[in-house]
Amino acid sequence: MYKLVASDMDETFLDGEHHIPSPNVGALRRLRELGVLFVPSSGRGYRSILDNFEGVDPALLEGSYVVSYNGAFVYRYGNPEPLTEHHLDHDLAERLWELGVRRGLAMHAYDTDSHVFVRNAPKVEQVYLSSLKHIVPFEDEDLSRVPVLPKLIFMSEDFAWLHDFGRDVVQPMLGDKADITYSSGRYLEVVPKGVNKGTGLRDLARIAGVGIDETIGFGDSANDLEMIRAAGLGVAVANVSDDLRPHCDLILDTPADQGALPELVRRVIEPEHPGK
Repeated sequence: MYKLVASDMDETFLDGEHHIPSPNVGALRRLRELGVLFVPSSGRGYRSILDNFEGVDPALLEGSYVVSYNGAFVYRYGNPEPLTEHHLDHDLAERLWELGVRRGLAMHAYDTDSHVFVRNAPKVEQVYLSSLKHIVPFEDEDLSRVPVLPKLIFMSEDFAWLHDFGRDVVQPMLGDKADITYSSGRYLEVVPKGVNKGTGLRDLARIAGVGIDETIGFGDSANDLEMIRAAGLGVAVANVSDDLRPHCDLILDTPADQGALPELVRRVIEPEHPGK
């Protein structure tokens, strides 16, 4: 029986404007009735994730958790002190940032308080970021003002080029200090070595006292892959990326913009609770 749903946020639980589709709020209420925890799991920081739940009854997440920075941090809902945390090697982050500065690339650097320091963002990215809080325009050529980083992002609208750049340029710089993943059709994410949403889910299951086979991983893109693999059941929204699709146990018919969580509840969780 599934006891916990770990859900990606952007392009999975949220619509394209970072809002929770109204059907998903009803599904949160139904999960609460069935005694199943809903845990947001995102590449963004804790405060940024909670911003998405403004106006939602806090009781629907009471006793739950939040997984942020692609699994690097786990929190109890309502407590901003992390239960687990992992950081990027700062010397490596500096070298990557300097590389991006030399090449004129768009980059994001994340601190541990949910701020996103953004350099050289193109117009389309500026529009996207305008819907988020905690965004800091940042033209510094080094990261001395950001001494602790959970992750760093390179952004390009040319996703094929970004994959080549990751393979040929970034990966050889990482050694045993960091890994890379991809998301949203435009991000190359650099995260601490061995840290991903799968390790975050395992940490979460241990802290919550839930068997990993009793968890559902719910996502849409490559940075959700390890969570999908680790979970007892890996589920994706209809707008799942081609690189994640083959690894999912179930792909829903509903895209994120329409609110896909009710379909997950109806097809997977409610059949385990007949008559309830």
